[in-house]
Amino acid sequence: MASSSSSTKVLLLKRLSRALKAPSPAYRPCPYASSTSTFLPDSSNCVPKPSLSSPSRNFCSRPSYPGNDDHSQGPAPIDYRSLLQEDEFHRLADSTIHDLLEKIEEYADSIDIDGFDIDYGNEVLTLKLGALGTFVVNKQTPNRQIWMSSPVSGPSRFDWDRDAQTWIYRRNKANLLRVLESELEQLCGKPISLL
Repeated sequence: MASSSSSTKVLLLKRLSRALKAPSPAYRPCPYASSTSTFLPDSSNCVPKPSLSSPSRNFCSRPSYPGNDDHSQGPAPIDYRSLLQEDEFHRLADSTIHDLLEKIEEYADSIDIDGFDIDYGNEVLTLKLGALGTFVVNKQTPNRQIWMSSPVSGPSRFDWDRDAQTWIYRRNKANLLRVLESELEQLCGKPISLL
């Protein structure tokens, strides 16, 4: 029985030493990693797993090529002190979406697009432009964001900016209303004012 216990200890020590060995050259430090985790080599994204090594060893499977070291590709960090309280978020988001609904309904009277339809239900604003595509604007309460899916720019997540008093996409600082104005004019051929 004593040999079973010592063989278990030896096996655990071997596993631990393998886990602590230096990484192979195929992996590189991951700029997106926290200082307390390491990352699985086969994932397309950095996937955290418990760290067995020193906190300064972070690894990522993202391809390494010139120009890939730009950390600005991801969204700007969230200042959690600035997150809206839930009731304030609902008030601001509902007001914005209802204003969009009214202004886009007025806009619809001035353009002639086959298949144009606007609908608001279950807190989701859907704007169909026939063959030109569909916009979807909705609230994401847990994140305190307004999400927009666009046939022009794809998906975007907008946060309330207290200083600008508007919804801003943190990746590129785009204003929700300006993006919609620009894309609707691009698709429909007529300007719209949403501010």
